[in-house]
Amino acid sequence: MTTFASAPTASTGTLSSNLTTKGGLADKVQMQHKLFAELSSMFGKEVPMYDGALLVNRVTNTAVCDLLTKLHKGFSITPELVDRTSGERHGAIRIGRPDEYRWIGRFFAQFAMEPHNFYDMTSVGAKSQPIIATAFRSAVNPEHRVFSSVLMTDYFEPGTRERIEKILAPRQVFSDKAKMLIEKGEKQGGLDWNDATDLIKEGTERIFKWTGQARDYQLYKDLCDGGFKIAADIACFERHHLNHLTPNTFCMDLYTAAMKFCLAEIDESHFRMRAGLALSRLRTFADRDYMRLSFRHLTQEQLDSFTPGSVSDAEINLLVDSLVKRLSLDDAKLSRLKHNGFKDFTEGPSEDTPVLLRQDAYKALTEPVTFTNPDGTTTNAGHTARFGEIEQRFYAATPTGRELYDRCLTTADAAREKDPSLPKKDFAKYEALYAEPFKPFPKTLKGLVEAGLVRAKYFATAKGKASKGGITTTDLKQLIAEGYVRFEGLRYEDFLPVSAAGIFASNLNQYGTKSTAAVKPTYMQAMLEKILGRSIISSDEAYLGMESKSILETYEALGLLGKLNATQKAELEAAASKAPREIH
Repeated sequence: MTTFASAPTASTGTLSSNLTTKGGLADKVQMQHKLFAELSSMFGKEVPMYDGALLVNRVTNTAVCDLLTKLHKGFSITPELVDRTSGERHGAIRIGRPDEYRWIGRFFAQFAMEPHNFYDMTSVGAKSQPIIATAFRSAVNPEHRVFSSVLMTDYFEPGTRERIEKILAPRQVFSDKAKMLIEKGEKQGGLDWNDATDLIKEGTERIFKWTGQARDYQLYKDLCDGGFKIAADIACFERHHLNHLTPNTFCMDLYTAAMKFCLAEIDESHFRMRAGLALSRLRTFADRDYMRLSFRHLTQEQLDSFTPGSVSDAEINLLVDSLVKRLSLDDAKLSRLKHNGFKDFTEGPSEDTPVLLRQDAYKALTEPVTFTNPDGTTTNAGHTARFGEIEQRFYAATPTGRELYDRCLTTADAAREKDPSLPKKDFAKYEALYAEPFKPFPKTLKGLVEAGLVRAKYFATAKGKASKGGITTTDLKQLIAEGYVRFEGLRYEDFLPVSAAGIFASNLNQYGTKSTAAVKPTYMQAMLEKILGRSIISSDEAYLGMESKSILETYEALGLLGKLNATQKAELEAAASKAPREIH
């Protein structure tokens, strides 16, 4: 059994020690890994609870790997690979001016991060906020993402809008050096490692750094009192400070139970019960599809080499014993740190439904802030905005799957709202209540793919390749049934607006806003694209593109491409043209 390690350093990430160049320019994906390792180190210094959360995640992810080594004989993973797989980061920033937003887009482009999806957070019902957004990430196998929102000042009545725009106007988040490096990277097609390091420093020492300095306390107070805490967080502060930097967990329910235990919100007996339940469920759920989803470094040959194992109840109890022992050490006693507790429930699908993603968080901390007022006086106050999110990702949904998810979620949320205290009073009853609306979803990848609810990539098997020329059917389901084709699920790489709004709401103790303009403006993707100066990628088109491209490649490998009817082939080729390409 793996020995649980001490806290990983916040800078632990996916950066290889062998930095590469092409034509004298740094690899942009390696630049991205270095940026996020440095941002993680920065955020850990700013928010000690974040480092504590990383430790808890490392401990629980290691426990999951211990279970998996028994369940899949032949699987092993080094502590370094646990760190790498746990080291994905999903951050969030909030931006005030359109020109600042364009610079943010140009900054992330230097790190091979492109805008994906348009999110209108002004139109998510009772959880609406005065922002629109996109998420910057790599197009292929992304490990890091930043949900980047911009404040829409026309959401407010003219007086408030004028006050916000006036305070934002003189702000200079990007230094002349940062702008010069970005422009240099654009002209050259990239930066050398010296310049790349300097641009990363601009990010960690200026652009995304928390300073505890703000302006105009009266505007801040008026916005907060009016229910616009997010607007206050954007308008009155001098930098685009990170609101969260989210690690990747292998088992959400184990992690949340561990965090509540470390925060002294549940006692040892309660933790043992919840940890044992989470690991027992994982024992059933963690098939080879889960392994592919969670450990992308594994090759198909490695997966095929694993033989089925088993995990007894006694072995799960031993794992729980080890968790209790490790999480009782001083460095895991997070209750000693300043905190506001952990969320009562996880956002997203029920625990048994592997679609899209699940999110949870420790609640935002109240941090000291010094406000400089227009008359030159200063006001010392507190600000609550930066929280500790955690995510577990599952399969990307088709439009049909997303429509079903939205219906299930609406019903589940309504059921929970009938008794918001239920998660605290009787968590088992709450889980059953919340899972009931999600019953229409199959609970395995095979079932989800067969029902047309999630996207997948398809591959010709060895048997299929060996039979090339002798296969007559082009029916994909039949090809799979006969062993000529296999598939693996496409992981969801994006955000869920309603879940994100739920995270915002629980952390701000504020459940949505209403526009104070005479008529609420309508926000369209074209508006944000104009601000960015470039188009926004549709993730749905990209997922369909990857799926379609893999189907065409599979047919070609089986010698069936010429047997497709013209319409079917044309549709696949049109969709495949939207498949993303790697940028280095």
